[in-house]
Amino acid sequence: VLLQESGPGLVKPSQMLSLTCTVSGESITTSYRGWNWIRQAPGKSPEWVGALAYDGTTYYNSRLKSRTSIRRDTSKNQFSLRLDSVTPEDTAIYYCALREGVYYWESSDFNEYHYRGQGIQVTVSS
Repeated sequence: VLLQESGPGLVKPSQMLSLTCTVSGESITTSYRGWNWIRQAPGKSPEWVGALAYDGTTYYNSRLKSRTSIRRDTSKNQFSLRLDSVTPEDTAIYYCALREGVYYWESSDFNEYHYRGQGIQVTVSS
């Protein structure tokens, strides 16, 4: 299974960040697959952002929930992350990841995921 993040590397403060995770080798609608977004800011521990269950249900970090949206495009086998009203504190490497055998997963520990993308650096700056 391969996951690949894509999106802009630079976003201005107060704007919206949109990232896409393209999945190959597995359908995002396969039962008991938890698809996730995790980010890691410079010098900080990873932070779980949100998750997409195989049936399309979404779950969000309570700290980011008001600004976060995860959607999926089953025709393209992709899922996306939208983060509104970004600030420099949203600067991080953003990863998409897969945990198999679960309805959904909520963890910032990369070791708990079976597959992960290479990550994409997103910088919030004017």
